[in-house]
Amino acid sequence: MPQMSPLWWLTLMLTFNLMIIMSMSMMYFSFSMIMNKNYKKMKKEMNWKW
Repeated sequence: MPQMSPLWWLTLMLTFNLMIIMSMSMMYFSFSMIMNKNYKKMKKEMNWKW
């Protein structure tokens, strides 16, 4: 493997980390939105008569 500049490795690492963080956050937010929808639907169906 040829010698590469440290800046190149730094940018590679940073882009990789950013991609991982963004994908994780997108997955988390999509999952939480799905859970929220289900919860709202469930809450709407449970109309208690006090």
